[in-house]
Amino acid sequence: MPRVPRTPAAVRGVRVGHAESDRGPSGVTAILFDQPSPVVVDHRGGASGTYDIASLGLDATFGRRWGLFFSGGSLFGMDAAAGIRQRILETGGGVPVFDNPNRVVPISGAVLFDLPPRVEPLPDYRALGYEAARQATDGRVEVGRVGAGAGASVGKYLGRAASMHGGLGWATRPVGAGTLGALTAINAVGAVRDPASGEWVAGARGPDGRVVPPSVPGAVSPEETSTTLSLIVTDLLVDRPTLLRAAQIAHAALGGIVVPFHSATDGDTMFAAATGEAGGPPDVDRPGQVADQLGLAAAYCVSEAALTAVRVANRPG
Repeated sequence: MPRVPRTPAAVRGVRVGHAESDRGPSGVTAILFDQPSPVVVDHRGGASGTYDIASLGLDATFGRRWGLFFSGGSLFGMDAAAGIRQRILETGGGVPVFDNPNRVVPISGAVLFDLPPRVEPLPDYRALGYEAARQATDGRVEVGRVGAGAGASVGKYLGRAASMHGGLGWATRPVGAGTLGALTAINAVGAVRDPASGEWVAGARGPDGRVVPPSVPGAVSPEETSTTLSLIVTDLLVDRPTLLRAAQIAHAALGGIVVPFHSATDGDTMFAAATGEAGGPPDVDRPGQVADQLGLAAAYCVSEAALTAVRVANRPG
């Protein structure tokens, strides 16, 4: 698959890499942190596929991760975790726990449904996870039909044949002395709308090739499953409750981009992480102000990332 445009990474302490299968459109995106970083998750879809997220709750003992992953392949994509963990260990990551000399590498992730409509050999997602981690860089992030977005589609409310390509997008914004970035892999039943213009950017195509706006369908076929996976990550030093509030604000913002959203067959999942590489959060004069500042930046970034994903993925050629 040809490589696609890149957008600046900019968030310190974060590396992103992709790998795609040669057995059909599917892939893995690995997000690696230079040091184990606090992570939280907000998942709202009715059919999410997630890997080790229970310990990301605010009441859990361990809430730091060496990395995250987004994968195609539905539940088969969970195998990507083993490949990513192997690569992190090879490069010196991981920590001993409870005085045991074996290093452990906590990672979490989520999967989307892009399985082919017929029985055929599936990709080796462990190998794809390893390769995505090997390719991870703090340079620029490739967007479009790459990594977890390689086999994604949107606009399946009129059936798969009418759908358009989904994809993966990335966007950043400055926040105080640091930066916030958003990574979004969009594989939705719904259509994607630009809230600034009201334009339907991608969705189900009608006979004339134009996007047919989504109405309230009688029922969505069980085979038309959908998921939008997102990560917001900042290099500011912020706590996990602040991250969770920002993630909730960002997740709500995606509801203005993807229509419909959070349905019974959606796997919509939003992670939030902080590397702390840029130091403390902005000065504030009221409680919750940092969460609001991060949430506002995140809302813009996830929206921009989703729009970038489908625009690049559906470019002619």
